Amino acid sequence: MSIHPRVLVIDDEPQIHRFLRAALQADGFEPLRADTGAEGLREIARTAPDAVVLDLGLPDMDGKDVLTKAREFYHEPIIILSARDRETEKIEALDLGANDYVEKPFGVGELLARLRAAMRQRSHASEPPPSIISSGPLTIDLPRRLVTRGQELVHLSPKEYDLLAKLALNAGKVMQHRDLLIAIWGPAHVDDTQYLRVFIGQLRQKIEPDAAKPQIILTEPGIGYRFATDDMIRLAPQG
Repeated sequence: MSIHPRVLVIDDEPQIHRFLRAALQADGFEPLRADTGAEGLREIARTAPDAVVLDLGLPDMDGKDVLTKAREFYHEPIIILSARDRETEKIEALDLGANDYVEKPFGVGELLARLRAAMRQRSHASEPPPSIISSGPLTIDLPRRLVTRGQELVHLSPKEYDLLAKLALNAGKVMQHRDLLIAIWGPAHVDDTQYLRVFIGQLRQKIEPDAAKPQIILTEPGIGYRFATDDMIRLAPQG
């Protein structure tokens, strides 16, 4: 039995497999391979990988169908990797049970960071939530409802704090607009995306080193927001 986490890559492009095989091995994973949706489903059932990277454009079936069938028996992270960049495709994949979505062409560092974040989140799912969450210079003390940036206390309104805590408790995961709106303001506000955008802007003014170039609360265009883990912050463009 391998001591390295196994990641199954389901993609019909040989160059993607070659590229990801080397990157995954260098990052401490054991890469597994499937070239079609049917083969991917068989490999998920046979090998029970620790995570799956799934392309949507497979030769035998749509990747969303693979995702739907896999979620009937597989509960580990599934990261979508696809050239389809329409917002509706991303939202549908997330609604069907994907943990994250990375567009082709992609940066391997970003993909690996999101993969690690999804696996950490899964491994901690049955554990009590952390008492303190950090991202770069930002620290959130959940029991005391205190937020600091370096040595400076950050003053947040109750709703701002609730929104930040919700994002932080799902660090590394893209949180859809509607999920955040329902969680913080209730079902009556499910369509108030502009309202959410205002609060995100206010939070960024208070917690980001540069609100115009956010590194802690990242925007997923048309979908929602993501609280960045430290490795994602390191990968963010500077300047």
